[in-house]
Amino acid sequence: KDTVLVLDNDDNVVGSASKRLSHEFTGEQARGILHRAFSVFLFDESTGELLLQQRASSKITFPNVWTNTCCSHPLHGMEPPEVDKPEDVANGTVIGAKNAAIRKLNHELGIPPEDLPVDKFKFLTRLHYWAADTVTHGKESPWGEHEIDYVLFFCVKNKSELTVKPHPDEVDDVKWVSPKQLVEMMDDKSLLFSPWFRLITKKWLLNSWWKELSDTMTTDKFCDFVNIHRFDPPAEHLGGGGKAGPLFDNDDDKQGDESKKQGAYGKIKTHKESTLSQLSHVDEGFAAVN
Repeated sequence: KDTVLVLDNDDNVVGSASKRLSHEFTGEQARGILHRAFSVFLFDESTGELLLQQRASSKITFPNVWTNTCCSHPLHGMEPPEVDKPEDVANGTVIGAKNAAIRKLNHELGIPPEDLPVDKFKFLTRLHYWAADTVTHGKESPWGEHEIDYVLFFCVKNKSELTVKPHPDEVDDVKWVSPKQLVEMMDDKSLLFSPWFRLITKKWLLNSWWKELSDTMTTDKFCDFVNIHRFDPPAEHLGGGGKAGPLFDNDDDKQGDESKKQGAYGKIKTHKESTLSQLSHVDEGFAAVN
């Protein structure tokens, strides 16, 4: 219970692991343990704006970064269940990932579950990526992410109808943005952005999904339930405690992945807490439902 879904490269669940262990980058597991994740993008239909969050500075992995509305993990042993089977992916239902998204949107942003009907989430595709958190913890960072990420879209008619009360241990700030505002933020070298968010934004979000939001939500025009798109991280996120190099010889989208040129993190900042302070609450941080 309360463990992540360990995967093989084809997104089959093959076991479980603690959140802490799955995010450790060591000589024994250079890229951590591959596990399932989800990324929610929540939009205001009336304005077309996207809700961003800035991850709390106290987080162990990727603190301070701006990212999509909510990013986290389905877990074993939850009720309602959060484990999807291959047939759930094939038919696009992925109720498990959607259940996990509802749980975490409430936990991180205080959005009531009753405001998030499970059938209004739109599953688009999966991406397999990894990244050592070298910007926060140095080139031999003991922490990182290695995930097959389910991308979920959700729309509300008007943001004024949505309750958003961010949890201070999870979120430092939130912001509704237009596509133009997001581009301006990503061009601001003083801001940090998560690697997974840059990958999704440059590959799909700005080019099609957001631009054609109505079609994205009401048709299967942009849905891909078959392929798992695979990405190595930008250069600054290679390495880590296991000194990991590129994983994918035929990187899925090298030719179109602008994040490889621009970097996924922007100007380097350091964690606001000392190393000793971070380590003192590592167990506490990973014991929380991430």
